[in-house]
Amino acid sequence: MLASAGAVVALWAGATRYAGPVARGYRWLGGAALFWFAGLIVSQVLSGQLSSTGLPLSLADVAPLLALACAAIGVMVLAEGERRSDSGSVLPGLADGYVMAVALLVIGWVLAFGSEFHHLGERPETFLVDLLHPLSDLAVLGALLPVLTAAWRRVLVPYIALLALTLADALGVGARISGGHQGILEQLAMVAAACLLGLAPWVESIAARFDLVPGRIQSAARGADGGAPGLLSVRRSPVTSSGAATIIAASAVVIAAFVVIVNGLASAPASGLALVIAGGAAVFVVGVRILMLVRENGVAVRMWREASNSLRDLADRTGDMVLICELDGTISYASPLVSGFSYAPEALVGKGLSEFVHPEDIGAARAAVGAVIGLPAQEALTAAAADSVLVPGPRGGAADGGDGAAEHGGRFSCRVRAADGSWRHVECAVLLYQLPGEPARLLVSLRDVSDQVALRQQVTHLTFHDGLTGLPNRAYVEERAREALEPSPERQAGVIFLDLDGFTEVNDLVGHGAGDLVLAQAARRLREVVPAQETVARWGGDEFAVLLENAGGPQEIVELAERLAGVVAAAPFKVAEREIGLTASVGVALADESAPGVVLRNADVAMAKAKDSGGARVEVYAPQMHADVVRRLDMASDLQRAITREELTLQYQPIVELATSRVIGAEALVRWWRGDEAVSPRAFLTVAEDSGLINQLGEWVLRKACAQGAAWREESWDVGISVNIGLRQLNAPQFSAQVAAALAETGLPPSALTIEVSERMLVEDAGLIGDRLAELRDLGVKLAIDDFGTGYASLAHLRQLPADIIKIDPSFVSGLGDDPVLTLLTKTIVQVGRDLGMQVIAEGIEQPRQLAELKEMGCGYGQGFLVARPMAAPGVEALIRTGSGPEIGVSGAVVSDNETKRVII
Repeated sequence: MLASAGAVVALWAGATRYAGPVARGYRWLGGAALFWFAGLIVSQVLSGQLSSTGLPLSLADVAPLLALACAAIGVMVLAEGERRSDSGSVLPGLADGYVMAVALLVIGWVLAFGSEFHHLGERPETFLVDLLHPLSDLAVLGALLPVLTAAWRRVLVPYIALLALTLADALGVGARISGGHQGILEQLAMVAAACLLGLAPWVESIAARFDLVPGRIQSAARGADGGAPGLLSVRRSPVTSSGAATIIAASAVVIAAFVVIVNGLASAPASGLALVIAGGAAVFVVGVRILMLVRENGVAVRMWREASNSLRDLADRTGDMVLICELDGTISYASPLVSGFSYAPEALVGKGLSEFVHPEDIGAARAAVGAVIGLPAQEALTAAAADSVLVPGPRGGAADGGDGAAEHGGRFSCRVRAADGSWRHVECAVLLYQLPGEPARLLVSLRDVSDQVALRQQVTHLTFHDGLTGLPNRAYVEERAREALEPSPERQAGVIFLDLDGFTEVNDLVGHGAGDLVLAQAARRLREVVPAQETVARWGGDEFAVLLENAGGPQEIVELAERLAGVVAAAPFKVAEREIGLTASVGVALADESAPGVVLRNADVAMAKAKDSGGARVEVYAPQMHADVVRRLDMASDLQRAITREELTLQYQPIVELATSRVIGAEALVRWWRGDEAVSPRAFLTVAEDSGLINQLGEWVLRKACAQGAAWREESWDVGISVNIGLRQLNAPQFSAQVAAALAETGLPPSALTIEVSERMLVEDAGLIGDRLAELRDLGVKLAIDDFGTGYASLAHLRQLPADIIKIDPSFVSGLGDDPVLTLLTKTIVQVGRDLGMQVIAEGIEQPRQLAELKEMGCGYGQGFLVARPMAAPGVEALIRTGSGPEIGVSGAVVSDNETKRVII
């Protein structure tokens, strides 16, 4: 009685140290101990002593039976927090328990109860009532056998206590039948049962205190409490819980068979001895065979367990995240790499996959997973639209391996939500995985491909967008035009091309960095004018394209083109602490039955036409424009060939001293005969500018002119040579080196070479051009300001210009004698030049009155058709040999403007 009371106290006190199912289990065991204690009290009241001998079945037997039920419930509740669900069926466990209970009953009958039954000669039903307690104990032990093998760490001690109680009840029945008193063994068994029950909540603490639990078992316990269930649990016994129950039941059968055989050999009559031996031996052999089969099954299971452990190690070390999910989508394991998404692995356990998949990707994910578990794709997609559960219920055959889709695994890409709320791109692979005796699960591997997706998106963006302006580029327009420019009766489509006039000079003046800023500003202006649904793109260089897909008509497209030209010219662009005014040449082409590529070409042709016409205008494509473009391309090709083959020639226009008509120099002018036809200098020089051949052409002119000047010097003629240089050539990085090389190659003294630059170039960027001109002056080359008077430079600014010579523009000379204002301005320029110590050369002298005015003003030098026409070198040499210039005034013929065009590079 004291042991039972102590067990009640120990169990209830120990239950306070736990929570959940474990605490409830120990409370149930405490209730069982309380019922046993109550049974002892009732038995004492009814019999006057603490003995179970000699008493018939009475009210005192109710409390122990209730205690037995409470103990069974307590053991099962204890196992809830630890055991795993091995199989959906409980029949194998119940069968094993039944076999063990029957085997124990056979052993008890043969060893104790059988002889007493035959000796007393009682009725069977009366004898069974006497055996009520041990039979109930055996039934409970058999029923709890699967629980013991599944969660033995928690329920082993209570189970042994029940075995001790069964022994005590068996000894008590034996004493009752034989009419004796309670023996010492029965009392010791009851005390042992009570003590074991009381110690059950404290066993773990005692074992830990004295370090009695091996580290391997502790690791297994931790895995059972909080580790990954099932598939990725820590290393376990090679025999499943159901297999262990079978081993115990089979062992009991073998022992029972052995007992039967021994008992038969000792007491059976000779006629039945053979039957006893044969039957017992058969049972013995069956039991042994069962043990062998269980062992073989254990080997197979051990291999699966080792594979499971290898899978866990692989999941922990692989570069991919691994999730284990139930078939309903509930996560039961997450590998440590989920920390890359800022999740703790244990935080994901118990949650559904659909909570993390992007809503737009649920359909694809569900279809892939549905294929793995055997659900038709269409049904999976329909279910995905109806609810948010990612994985539907299993179909027939899914748990057994599914179909071919499951064998290959479901692969799909989706976006998953990280802990910070961002969406990450992952590639997923899903397959079924199942261990023997365990339910099928989903093995999901995820690879974070966010960086690769971002890189692909960036590459795609860079492929179809301009890095400077952020606008779509030429590739995008060409791709989009295939659909946008298809003819349609409901809408009018078209293309607008726009080119910034003079942008090349902007780069030359302020540099490419500042030029890029101009392009960026122009892009913003154009984007503000064009409707948001239409495409504005940078076609290349300083060209932009506008793709219109839904215009109201041709007039709307033309009006938009005019607005684009207006917004470019409306205000100057501010870069490099200066304001740069630009205009735009705009071409328009309307979509028709032509291919999209042809429409784009037509817009480009119209833009080129606008540029050829002087710029700052809008041109709508007409069929004849294409022929002009072909002509220009052919001319550019022929010009490049002519430069390479040196098929160009130079003519020289003499510069004379007006007072004596003596030739002091000559200006080199380039000429080109294309076959038998002379090409206008204006025409082929414009083509050279547009095609980029102007630098190559200018270098050729410089070398040839220097060679001719050196030849004249060898004849002891003090005649200089002048060459016009454009802004692009002057800004070339190696231009000064080219000049030095030409002088060194030909032997021409630097002072005999005059480099002419226009006044407009000096005014627009005196700083940058001044540095380049200073390099030339360091070589000893003379510098001349060409077309002076047209660049709006003040006369006060003239002192700051790095020049030796002033060449008055022909527009001033043409008005001498007729226009008093021009006459006064020309006289002022001549006087200021003389005061600054510069040579003053008047250009474009074509009338005698102009010559007379210039002489009267004191202008020292001049050139023009009145003085001498452009001529080949021998003509100049003839004038030099005479010792005086041509007879001024004799030749007054007017020559075509095409023949007077200088080389401006």
